[in-house]
Amino acid sequence: MTKRVVVPENWQQSGKNYLTDHGMTLIEVPNEHANTLRQLGDRVDGIVYMLDPFTEDLYQALPNLKVIARHGVGYDNIDPQVAAKHGVYVTITPQANASTVAETTLADILAVSKNLFQDSQHMRQGDSNYPQTHRGFDLEGKTLGIFGFGRIGQLVAQKASALGMTILYTNPHPRETTFAKQVTFDELLQQSDIVTLHAAVTPDTRKIMNQQAFAKMKPGASLINLGRGALVDETALIDALNSKRLRAAALDVFDEEPLPLDSPLYQFDNILLTPHIASNTTESMNRMAIGAASEVVRVLSGEQPQWAVNKVQ
Repeated sequence: MTKRVVVPENWQQSGKNYLTDHGMTLIEVPNEHANTLRQLGDRVDGIVYMLDPFTEDLYQALPNLKVIARHGVGYDNIDPQVAAKHGVYVTITPQANASTVAETTLADILAVSKNLFQDSQHMRQGDSNYPQTHRGFDLEGKTLGIFGFGRIGQLVAQKASALGMTILYTNPHPRETTFAKQVTFDELLQQSDIVTLHAAVTPDTRKIMNQQAFAKMKPGASLINLGRGALVDETALIDALNSKRLRAAALDVFDEEPLPLDSPLYQFDNILLTPHIASNTTESMNRMAIGAASEVVRVLSGEQPQWAVNKVQ
């Protein structure tokens, strides 16, 4: 019997083509909300999943489900151990978007250091004196702290090293690298002019950027978060900006997405806000689509997935 795979209607055509070329039947849906998925019942063998929370009751509603392929590297909207209990693999695409996210991080580092977003905004408002009162700073000779030194963190270090920065990193395990020096989290905060977050969300890292962490940062430092919104206590971040402890921030991820229009974060002109677009390039999206589709094909063909984040007995 042909295997049936749920995909978003607006998903990359390259991913859809990969699935159909390998004999899969597509069930295209306008969204992946729980109510939409429940209605599909036993017709679902696999899902290419994006950002909606995947609750445990959905496993009972989808009794033939064998694989949830995440389109990206984050999976904090799915509990992989709960999935394994129901015989479902959760897979990711770790090699598809790392370079793209590292490039976007570099863009944010440059934007923060040169006040590019404020300068553009004030120019549109006719403020010709703004460059005199809000000067940027050189990156050469400054220190970049990278929290989380997986694929993305290592690529950020490699790319940022060309700017003449001293690069520090904090990671649970040491990494072989010629671009960065491993330090403790406190040392990273105390020594870095810019801190960029690229760690997974775990019980140890959730809200790790809290009041205590911001208090340890070098005065006038900047924060970049293209990792996960749950790494940052947004109330503590706002306090750090109000107190001028932080010079600036660049945020691509948030506690609640999309960021509510009444969020206090919109009030700061020294925050660069972007809507979770760090990996949003044509090339990266195609790589993620084909990577997710290939994992679905592996599992539904009876093979082991290459990038599972859980083990299924």
